[in-house]
Amino acid sequence: MLDSLATESRNKATLALDSFSVREIVEAMNEEDKKVADAVQNETSSITDLIEAVVTCMENGGSLFYIGAGTSGRLGVLDAAECIPTFNTKPETVQGLIAGGMKAMTIAVEGAEDSLTLAKEDLKARHLKKEDFVLGIAASGRTPYVIGGLEYAREIGAKTGALSCNKNAIISNYADYVIEVEVGPEVLTGSTRLKAGTAQKLVLNMISTASLIRQGKAYQNLMVDVQPTNEKLVERAKRIIVDATDCSMEEAAFYLEDSNQNPKLAIVRILSGESKDVAEQLLQKHKGFVGSAVKASGK
Repeated sequence: MLDSLATESRNKATLALDSFSVREIVEAMNEEDKKVADAVQNETSSITDLIEAVVTCMENGGSLFYIGAGTSGRLGVLDAAECIPTFNTKPETVQGLIAGGMKAMTIAVEGAEDSLTLAKEDLKARHLKKEDFVLGIAASGRTPYVIGGLEYAREIGAKTGALSCNKNAIISNYADYVIEVEVGPEVLTGSTRLKAGTAQKLVLNMISTASLIRQGKAYQNLMVDVQPTNEKLVERAKRIIVDATDCSMEEAAFYLEDSNQNPKLAIVRILSGESKDVAEQLLQKHKGFVGSAVKASGK
């Protein structure tokens, strides 16, 4: 079966890869990587449809779950982890599950990806509910761990999606929304951490970013819900406030500190001229959308 998959076929341009110079390897990889963005572009309609479904789930109190094995699982865990500092999400809002558990992030767990029941157990442990969305990620499109997880999600009524890098992928048969980004043969045959992994990362970037922007996590193109948990992010938060309001860095520093390190609250206070309490009420009433909160203040 693997012989029929584009991700497992040999790349005719790199048949002599072992005799390439370092420069030739780099150039060959770069040429292949150029194809990834176009392959993703071919799936923009499918990606959009899936994101719209995720947004609806989130608006109804649901969470987004990524499930995968190997590189696919690691990419899901990475994307979920990045949502917390970037968008100030709760840990349960976007969650990543990898076959074999977190130790599989660095060490392969033998047999984990071949289990049809392990993902079900993992999702049960995370209290998956019908309001949630489960995205199965598998470059090959045939990973049993992912299939089992998608089957369980559909069983309880949760929405499902499948992200693979082969057409007519098996996991697509278990999903409500299907994304198949066919990037073709890898430079190094079967090494799907390369083009396939890059394509998956690009798609996951779109899914998490667009979904959370639709939850009010951005104002203009500024990530106003960033958590200023270190010196770099404190400076970024102040710059975001300056960019959003045209205030001085000194004013930004004051309002950030006086708003409990909440850039979004600081911005609404500055733009609306309202007190902290009123600005908080405006944000709450308008579900965290800064633009709507400021507009409602009459400013």
